[in-house]
Amino acid sequence: MTFRDIIEIIRLPFRDDKELRQSLRQIIGFYPHNIKHYQQALTHKSTGQRNEKGRLQNNERLEFLGDAMLDAVVGHIVYNHFRNKREGFLTNTRSKLVSRETLGKLADEMGLSELIQSSGQQRSHNSYMAGNAFEALVGAIYLDQGFNAVMRFMEKRILAQMVNIDKVAYKEVNFKSKLLEWTQKNRVRMEYKMLKQTKDEKGSPIFGYQVVIEGVEGGKGQGYSKKEAQQLCSKETLQRLRREPQFIDAIFQAKSERTKMEEEPTAVAPDLEADKNFIIEQEKPQINKEAHKTNKPNEANEANESHEPNESHSIDEFDLSDITAKPSELSREDIIAAAEEAAFGQG
Repeated sequence: MTFRDIIEIIRLPFRDDKELRQSLRQIIGFYPHNIKHYQQALTHKSTGQRNEKGRLQNNERLEFLGDAMLDAVVGHIVYNHFRNKREGFLTNTRSKLVSRETLGKLADEMGLSELIQSSGQQRSHNSYMAGNAFEALVGAIYLDQGFNAVMRFMEKRILAQMVNIDKVAYKEVNFKSKLLEWTQKNRVRMEYKMLKQTKDEKGSPIFGYQVVIEGVEGGKGQGYSKKEAQQLCSKETLQRLRREPQFIDAIFQAKSERTKMEEEPTAVAPDLEADKNFIIEQEKPQINKEAHKTNKPNEANEANESHEPNESHSIDEFDLSDITAKPSELSREDIIAAAEEAAFGQG
């Protein structure tokens, strides 16, 4: 591959610099000086383009620069526009104006998205590509024409014509509600943990909160009210959920361990039947069967005449060992004869 071929590959997406300059004139409001900055700002890394030295050519470095410039410029504009608002309000407003979602919509409305060079697959799957290109464009304007040009672009072209700064500032984005909706949908436990409660130099209260999901620490936030602090830590947590797959993995791993422990039985289920041990146990009397068998009739009579308690006597009254259901084998005549013999024999 010759040097000329390399140059042609680099310049392929922008064969007609005049056409690109005209398009940028309609977007930013003035003609660029150094077109190369803008070409780089509109080149996504998915193209794999390289410069004449073989280095990758994309908009990531300009995106970094533009992000810093936007914070400074928009911060300056918001500071002058809302002269009586506190720091928390100003920070919130600036964050809304420079968010990826806002910048992405602006890029689409301005027609900037149509100029981005990228692979088709990356374009369809990357929701931040347009917003990143907008930041890179701001970086290109700064390198090409300086800070004042960026200020004019944002004041005259963006905030004056495309964005109602007051409407954006007072629009309440309920990050806490969005986070609660996500946790309920995924059936994970979440809590807001207070980290601190102090006062600033003027005596105004300051609250610090952190989101904890399934025991995994999420975003932190600090504000002049509990609501503001919880909104900010909810916003940071939502951003982490979108950008950090390992954060989501940690949450669902913790959830899996918790639910597994809850499913395991911790003890044997209790017996629902009433306690059956309702009979009072008493000590059983010791029966001396040998003594019972050797007692003579006269000894028993003497015990009866003296009316003294006799253990063996009381037991004999309940001794049913001689009772039998076996029928007698003697005839009636044999029984009478045996009785007569016993009677007359004793006489």
